Amino acid sequence: MKDSARLGRGGAAPEAAISPAAIPAAAGAPAQEAGERTAPAAATSSAPSPGPAFGPRLMAPLLLGSLLNPINSTMIATALVAIGQDFHVGAADTAWLVSAMYLASAVGQPSMGRLADRIGPRRVFAAGALTVCAAGVLGALAPTFALLIVSRVVLGIGTAAAYPAAMAVLRAESRRTGCPTPRHVLGRLSLAALGSAAVGPTLGGLLAATAGWRAVFAVNVPLALLALVGALLWLPADRKEARPTHAGAASASLDPLGIALFAAALTCAMVFLLHLEDPQWLLLAPAAVLAGVLVWWQLRHPAPFIDLRMLARNGALVRTYLRHGLTYLVIYCVLYGFSQWLEQVHGASPFQAGLIMLPMSLAAAVCSLVGARTKGIRAPLTVAAVCLALGSGVFLLLQGASPLVALLCAGALFGIPQGLSSTGNQAAVYAQAPADGVGAAAGLQRTAQYLGAITASSLIGLLYGQRASDSGLHEIALIGVVLGLLLLTLTLADRGLRPGATGTGTGTGG
Repeated sequence: MKDSARLGRGGAAPEAAISPAAIPAAAGAPAQEAGERTAPAAATSSAPSPGPAFGPRLMAPLLLGSLLNPINSTMIATALVAIGQDFHVGAADTAWLVSAMYLASAVGQPSMGRLADRIGPRRVFAAGALTVCAAGVLGALAPTFALLIVSRVVLGIGTAAAYPAAMAVLRAESRRTGCPTPRHVLGRLSLAALGSAAVGPTLGGLLAATAGWRAVFAVNVPLALLALVGALLWLPADRKEARPTHAGAASASLDPLGIALFAAALTCAMVFLLHLEDPQWLLLAPAAVLAGVLVWWQLRHPAPFIDLRMLARNGALVRTYLRHGLTYLVIYCVLYGFSQWLEQVHGASPFQAGLIMLPMSLAAAVCSLVGARTKGIRAPLTVAAVCLALGSGVFLLLQGASPLVALLCAGALFGIPQGLSSTGNQAAVYAQAPADGVGAAAGLQRTAQYLGAITASSLIGLLYGQRASDSGLHEIALIGVVLGLLLLTLTLADRGLRPGATGTGTGTGG
């Protein structure tokens, strides 16, 4: 389990995307909202989506596609041992099956989001589903371990398309119908991700035990085909103006050099983070150089991959990314660190450890639903930060001989911030992102989450060493307490989340 852990510019303000009361910050921009609601019909999809706004036919493919990335992130965990045995490789090698997908997803999410904003979310969603099919076939038939890693990279790119495309589809549907996107609709995307990530290890173990580890890859084919058929049948057609006039225009709009520089810098940083126990300091030099060149290029490019000028103006959005990344750093530390501690210190079997962590998953799912129906953003994020600090404090008190009820309560308490922060930060991104760049903004949110996951797995390796221990768990918990209090301070001090705040989505919310 330890090794599996190692593994447009913001010119226009968006509509009040969730509800008039849900995002107080949007109340100060009625003109922008009205402008979007009265947009000409020609600016929307050429073929209106059938059925009611945000109805089941629209949501079914979006939810199915959005679960493919999180379920594949966790489903592989229970198949790593069998894969290593078949290919005669060790745990350090199989860990790359996890980290390779994290890296591909971290780069792919904002890339696919940018494509969705430029050429249309329906096309990107369908292309992503086809890519997932290809990755599933490649992984199921891979004759070598190297090709298996390639299949995971392709899988990360393909699954990265669904979430930012779904956010862009919801924005387009809001424009088409003149109705703000309901908060509970956004909450369903979070619930799909949380629920699928929770059942991933169980599903992976079941498939590996009954049909072999290759079934963990093959199961993506029918799931992706279902999402593809649903997208072709029920998602509204993309706007005509979203279609590039020629291939050169599409390439320039996508900024391939910016993507390559971002991927290279992120790779160097990830490899450094994955070996904190034996730091490769020389990797910091190329990472810094690549980051500097990336900044220089993004400031010069007319349509940059990451709009740094927009981010510099939109302080509220940058703070949302920071909150999301720090929150998931703590969450992944506990998810991976607690499960290893349960097996190696408390003496639980893998199945028992999964059952002990079940209240955490259930609490996350319930709180995701609660957060989806909560008015406003600041309150649920505040509660999430408090629960992160309190939950981490409980973990400071755990010992190998702690009673079962204490373990269950600790896990359940930690599930609360998972659900509330996921829906809260997602709603914040939707409200604060530029109206024409919500796909790319949603992708960068997921990138922040993956960076948190990579950093968490590195910290676990550094603090646990070769084996989990009480002292290692307490050090992880102490980090959680400190970061939870920091998140509480950031949330309470964030002017962009206060009632009556203005500037979200315009880049002036800092």
